[in-house]
Amino acid sequence: MGASCKDQKKAVAICLQRSPCVMIERNSPQKCIDDPNLSKDLPELCIAQMKAFLDCKRGMVDMTKRMRGNAPLSTGKYDEQYDNLCKGKFDPREEMHKLQVLNSQEKE
Repeated sequence: MGASCKDQKKAVAICLQRSPCVMIERNSPQKCIDDPNLSKDLPELCIAQMKAFLDCKRGMVDMTKRMRGNAPLSTGKYDEQYDNLCKGKFDPREEMHKLQVLNSQEKE
């Protein structure tokens, strides 16, 4: 059950790496989350994914979900994107555009 939040964690990491706080202002993702002045400018998509990740983690210790499980195991959906962002194999302009497209779809 420990790997059930793996996809949500990678989705948050990818979203934070694409955010203007990291890409343009060159802050660390942790600083973007912890600093109240920086976190208020995070895209809504990143905030929603962070909430989903925290709900998943909370579900891991929730005794009411103990028998039926928290969520399906990780699918590996974000593994390639996460590896590319970690290794620096990306175009910053393209990543910013992807985040803007995803964020605009979220608002519709």
